[in-house]
Amino acid sequence: MTTYIIRRLLQAIPTMFGVTIISFFLMQAAPGDPVLLLTFNPDTTAEAQETLRRQLCLDRSIPEQYMIWMIGDVRKGVCQQRGILRGDFGTSFYDKRPVLDMFVERIPATLELTVAALTIGLILGIPIGAYSAVRRGKWFDNVSRFFAVVFDAIPAFWFGLILILVFATNLGWLPVNGRQTLTGDVSSVFIDRIQHIALPATVFIVGVIALYSRFMRAETLEVIRSEYVRTARAKGLSGFRVYFVHALRNALIPIATFLGPAIAGLLGGSVVIERIFGWPGIGRLTFDAIAARDFPLVMASTVIGAVLVILGNLLSDILYAIIDPRIRLN
Repeated sequence: MTTYIIRRLLQAIPTMFGVTIISFFLMQAAPGDPVLLLTFNPDTTAEAQETLRRQLCLDRSIPEQYMIWMIGDVRKGVCQQRGILRGDFGTSFYDKRPVLDMFVERIPATLELTVAALTIGLILGIPIGAYSAVRRGKWFDNVSRFFAVVFDAIPAFWFGLILILVFATNLGWLPVNGRQTLTGDVSSVFIDRIQHIALPATVFIVGVIALYSRFMRAETLEVIRSEYVRTARAKGLSGFRVYFVHALRNALIPIATFLGPAIAGLLGGSVVIERIFGWPGIGRLTFDAIAARDFPLVMASTVIGAVLVILGNLLSDILYAIIDPRIRLN
């Protein structure tokens, strides 16, 4: 297992370089000039703009800018960046702060939202899908499939706006945006955090339940037709043990295929959700950086996202071996 993990990580290195090259050149090709956005003032002179352009190293050629971003300012000029290969993602054009520090500040909020949503969604979605397969054609199966299709088709941003309109604006039960309002007493702060996370987490949770319940239902239907399931039932085992012990474990194997990438997908989806609900996470930071053409922040988001996708695929392969001991990763 250790050898396999090391080999997969080594194979991911060319992929990472490819992602950085494509993302960097696409960002450079996007319309707009960050210098003009930074100097949006009629009194700004052309000399001041050129000085700022040199300070940001935007006067260099695109390949040279890429090399500076990767390995640092080899000419020891005004670009005081050591490069991402040395752990330096540069400084934000607008906040004038190290990009890595800004991401470290936002990671807890994003993890709080996505981990809570994924955990609750899996706890509910997998049993719902399995039970729907067992009760195929019954009212529970029909109702669960109906809602799974509906919530899988509804755009997340639209559903989030509806939740804000109903529960925050009209009823006034929950806050509109943010992560926390109160400070001080632990119990009050905890309740306040729950109230703030309720709406954005709900948008994520219904999507996870809809996705995994449908896949789990399909896989369980395939498994319960197997010979070993019929043999277990012929031996007199209870229906619960047959379906939710023997069949469920084997039905989980294909689910592991997209469980790892789903984690990266949730973080990608948080860009829209965090923006709608004003959640101070990585997604909102990335959205604002794209709108402002803050190159260092956007590229750091791309690199971090690529790393999460690679680690997610690796996690799926590891889950294969955990769920099914017959699989050997050689």
